[in-house]
Amino acid sequence: MIALPPTGLREQIASAETSSLEATESYLERIERFDGDIGAFITVDADSALEQARAADEALESGRSLGLLHGLPVALKDNIDTAGLRTTVGSSFFASRVPETDAEVASRLRQAGAVLLGKVTLHEFAYGATNANAHFGPCRNPWDLSRIPGGSSGGSGAAVAAGLCAAALGTDTGGSVRIPAALNGVSALRPSNGRVSIRGVFPITWTFDTVGPIAHAVADLAAFLDVLAGYDSDDPHSMNVPTDAYTQALNSGLDGLRIGVPRNFFFEDVDPDIVSLVRAAAAILAQGGAELDEIDLPGADTAVESATGMIRAEAFAIHHDRLTERAEGFGEDVRRRLQLGQSITGADYAEHRQHAREWCRTVARAFEQVDLILSPSTGTTAPPAGVEMIETTQRLVKLTYGWSLAGLPALSIPCGFSHDGLPVGLQLAAARFQETALIRAGAAYQRTTDWHLREPVLSSTKGTT
Repeated sequence: MIALPPTGLREQIASAETSSLEATESYLERIERFDGDIGAFITVDADSALEQARAADEALESGRSLGLLHGLPVALKDNIDTAGLRTTVGSSFFASRVPETDAEVASRLRQAGAVLLGKVTLHEFAYGATNANAHFGPCRNPWDLSRIPGGSSGGSGAAVAAGLCAAALGTDTGGSVRIPAALNGVSALRPSNGRVSIRGVFPITWTFDTVGPIAHAVADLAAFLDVLAGYDSDDPHSMNVPTDAYTQALNSGLDGLRIGVPRNFFFEDVDPDIVSLVRAAAAILAQGGAELDEIDLPGADTAVESATGMIRAEAFAIHHDRLTERAEGFGEDVRRRLQLGQSITGADYAEHRQHAREWCRTVARAFEQVDLILSPSTGTTAPPAGVEMIETTQRLVKLTYGWSLAGLPALSIPCGFSHDGLPVGLQLAAARFQETALIRAGAAYQRTTDWHLREPVLSSTKGTT
């Protein structure tokens, strides 16, 4: 098993310094050795992955590049359809479902040359942040196996952190790539609503769902966004807006970027370790050339309440028939959370929508003054396994829901460790379709820090997934 770097593998494979086959074999060995205790993968597609890797190496030997992700071994959250490979959505309802076609994002990854190692776990139906899946078992945090990896894309975050894949796709409705990134010490990007196709992805809501990459470095997130971003005329959520060359923005630096630091809400009821580390990260950004300004964001608490209500109502509507016909098919925690949406009336939903409009106007005014808004990604580090799901989810989404409600892009990057050795995440949000500003700031921060290069120490575990 060769040693694989947390970053730079794309370049190593493209230059033939490392073969795709070597990298794929190494990740598969690590999955076999370590994933028995972590529980990141639901399905490992080893034979197909090795075949894809050999094809990538043969193409490179003949002088052909398959794309920006040539030969890179990746994993997909198991609510993203993959042709010929089961997609369970972490549920008993779809435990044996094998889609006939790829989701648009899976298709774009294949077209860019990525090698698919398999499908990673999630909270059932992507509707919880503990990743204690009642049907496929819990996923644990590789930094401390007694703690959760966050969710709902907990398998994606844990797999990247544990070195079981080079990168992974997750989905983010209210924080589901940003939260696992923060708790597992890796980087993740939630694109603007409509930036990346969600066709072929099982919905949590119709309003907030996005697909985003998780990797160690912002440089890899930029490459994934270059591949994934773009209009999909068959997806009614997709927006026909121009995209940028995101990887070309990696070295643009911080000069001229204005970063707002909220006076209210986003640093309240947050662990002191996290506040200290995030403010230290802000100082590093300022030293690199960014301008820091304190800002007010009135209505942030109401934004969380409105996002909560809308998500609950839409999730209940999506699962109404299943709840009516076979409620026992759900895990107890997800069933209880879904049923909370039943009490939300049309009048409640309309009021939440109005609050959302007001919040969108508030943040739009803020982005007339600044380019980015800085905050912690979560108010706490990874909670212990066994915590109550609904309460824990509400705690973890408090600082991410507002940006989801406004449909904005947001980035989570590691910025240090708490006193007990757990990762802490820094969150940056930008105006809609301004992902380039996030890439600039995140890449600049990671050029002067090494938090994203830290990896947990793992020991051999109980067996294969």
